[in-house]
Amino acid sequence: MPKQNLTQLGRKVAVPQSPEEAKLEAVPNPHGDVDYVVRFTAPEFTSLCPVTGQPDFAHFVIDYCPAKAIVESKSLKLFLASFRNHAAFHEDCTIEIGKRVAAAIRPKFLRIGGYWYPRGGIPIDIFWQTGKLPKDVWLPDTGVAAYRGRG
Repeated sequence: MPKQNLTQLGRKVAVPQSPEEAKLEAVPNPHGDVDYVVRFTAPEFTSLCPVTGQPDFAHFVIDYCPAKAIVESKSLKLFLASFRNHAAFHEDCTIEIGKRVAAAIRPKFLRIGGYWYPRGGIPIDIFWQTGKLPKDVWLPDTGVAAYRGRG
């Protein structure tokens, strides 16, 4: 993989106004000779309801086994933050994030869990994955408890 010019790391960068404007950046996998899992957890994700305009909140867990590239984490943080003023349903946000990460790094395996806090009294959890988990790779549980409310 050729060395890429990183445009965000080490620089003051404003949060992109939309996910379409956000740039996910990749860097070469420093351990391409072994299979392993990278986990990103974003427990304070925010987007907007496309009907009411009210904020929606989610806890995301993104796990992937890199191939030639890994996600540059600052670009991921900025990408996720770009959803703050983005109006979309839970399913759309979750799948769009998973597809964008997969397109940016072309991992061997990727799964995303979007654990959305209740809207209308119902929590919605969205799961998507692509690729196959390499043999003998440990993929831990996401660690996100089922929503219990006050029960």
